[in-house]
Amino acid sequence: MLNLPVANAVIEFIHDGGPIMYPILVVGVFAICVLVERIFWWLRFSARRNPRQLDEVYATLESGDLAKAIALSEKTTDPVVRMIHHGLKHQHSSMQGALEVAAGHELQAAGRFLGAMDTVVTLGPLLGLLGTVTGIMGSFSSIGDSELAVEKVTGGIGEALIATAAGLGIAITTLVPMNFFHGRLAKLQFDLEAAANNVLILAAQHGLDRSVKKP
Repeated sequence: MLNLPVANAVIEFIHDGGPIMYPILVVGVFAICVLVERIFWWLRFSARRNPRQLDEVYATLESGDLAKAIALSEKTTDPVVRMIHHGLKHQHSSMQGALEVAAGHELQAAGRFLGAMDTVVTLGPLLGLLGTVTGIMGSFSSIGDSELAVEKVTGGIGEALIATAAGLGIAITTLVPMNFFHGRLAKLQFDLEAAANNVLILAAQHGLDRSVKKP
């Protein structure tokens, strides 16, 4: 927990930034919540990957044993193996279609909140810019007022700088992990596509796609 001097400094910083600091604060808290959720999600994702099980499923399909491949992939936490299981169990659609649907679900879960993070990266600096404009407007409105004119002008400039720094800080803090998550999503998409192609090739070699009618 923050000690009292630090807490007072944070409150004073927000107060000196002017009214625009409150929406910036809301955006910052939202960004932190999203980052924490995504970090833990990807940590769990890494722990769920099981390359050995994936190789076992490939080996079983290569031997032409569809039932065993379905059984091996049934109870899995690996998203790639889970996609393969969905494709192998297709009943009313093609294997390729079932694999594409399953891959889409996995990518949707992995890409969750990336759009929100992109919005934060854009919205943070815009709110900071709005704080800059309102701060400078406050400074200009104080010019000519002899009573505490200097303090009001410097206060307005300080408000503008604090809002700008806060907005940019939120954007920079969100941008780096967002790009990292985009990279992980692209890697997952490649793994899913490669696995789906391998399954389709093995299924074609052994005639395991039950949606294909034999002449």
